[in-house]
Amino acid sequence: MDVEKLKLQIGANIAAYRKRMGLTQAGLAEKLNYSDKAVSKWERGESIPDVVTLMDLADKLSISVNELLSDPNALPPSDSLVEKTMTKVVAKALKRKANKKTILRLSSLLVWFVALLIYVVVSSVGVPKSWLAFFYAIPADCIVMLSLRSAWRDFRWNRALISGIMWGSLVSIFATLQVLWGINVWKIFLLGIPGQAAILLWFRLFRPVKDAEE
Repeated sequence: MDVEKLKLQIGANIAAYRKRMGLTQAGLAEKLNYSDKAVSKWERGESIPDVVTLMDLADKLSISVNELLSDPNALPPSDSLVEKTMTKVVAKALKRKANKKTILRLSSLLVWFVALLIYVVVSSVGVPKSWLAFFYAIPADCIVMLSLRSAWRDFRWNRALISGIMWGSLVSIFATLQVLWGINVWKIFLLGIPGQAAILLWFRLFRPVKDAEE
């Protein structure tokens, strides 16, 4: 069957490019937030990753999605319905991914534009140290990114974004107290140590380990 040939070819490509990168199955699985059992199934041709995972795989292996799919000696002919369907689905998925990246960049740009606007307005009326607004843009930017990615059910960056919110908030508080009132509260950063440890342990405890479907 064409589908079975496609599974075997994708599996062979995953294994070949994984080895070229010097990764073990467990190492690749960790990068993808899957189990090594899932990677093993893909490479044996027992199952096939979904389109989004294929895109992520290609990114992690520094290749294109087409390189995972194409091999003239193993894949179905160019007029194969399977190949045409896969090409169309991948193209649509790539377009959606590009659109999401644009939205993320525009949202981040908006956060920093608001910070700049606050700086311009506040400094214009003579309020000193108005540049502190830029410090608060750091956790605000992370909050916006976290909200958007969570709404899209993309949780890959949650740990980094939550860490950014915490450390960005601590830096903002420290800078405000230090600059405006001359209070040196460097010890506030000590709160980040157990906070970061809690974040790491939380995501380790509830890390979603996904197996590919049979």
